[in-house]
Amino acid sequence: MADINFSTTASAPDRTAAATIDGSGPDAGAAAAAPAAGEPQWEMIELLFFAYRDFIGDPDAILDAFDFGRAHHRVLHFVNRNPGMPVAELLNILKITKQSLGRVLRELIEAGYVEQQTGESDRRQRLLFATARGRDLALRLAAPQSTRIAAALAALGPEGAAAAREFLRLMINAEERAETARFVART
Repeated sequence: MADINFSTTASAPDRTAAATIDGSGPDAGAAAAAPAAGEPQWEMIELLFFAYRDFIGDPDAILDAFDFGRAHHRVLHFVNRNPGMPVAELLNILKITKQSLGRVLRELIEAGYVEQQTGESDRRQRLLFATARGRDLALRLAAPQSTRIAAALAALGPEGAAAAREFLRLMINAEERAETARFVART
C-alpha cells in the first residue's frame, strides 16, 4: 500500500523520539504538540485505530458465538436503542445499502433478536423492535464497552470527560451533528 503525502515535504513519522501510547516516554510533551502544517495527524489517527480495535474487540468475541459480525452489532444497537425505528431511518444512520441491511436484518429476525412490524399510519413502513432476546444481547455487547468508557472517563476527570465528548461530537460530519444528536443526547 502506498503512503499518501499531504505536502511536498511530508515523510513517515519519526518514531524514535515519540512518546509511548500511554503518554510516557522521552518526548511525551512534544508528542502532544500539533503536527507541522500539512502533516497528517499520525498520532491521533493511530490512537483512534487502536482505541476502536479494543473498543469493538470485546463485543466481537461475544458475537462470534452467535455467528454474527459487526454489522449485526450496529443494527441491534440502534434498533434496541430506538424501538419502532423505521428501516429507512436505520439505513440513513448506518449509511449502508438496502441489500446489506436486508441480509443482516433477516438473520437477526430469523434468530429472534429483532422483530418487524408494519406502520400504523403507513402500511408500507417497516418498524423495527428488539425482542427480549435482542435487548439482552444488546446489553451484553454494551457492557464491556461501557466498562472501558467509564474507566477512561474516570481517569480524565470531569473536564477531560467533557472534552472527550466534545471531541467525538466534532468528529461527526458537521451537517449530520444535529441529526445524530437526537440519538446520543439521551439515556
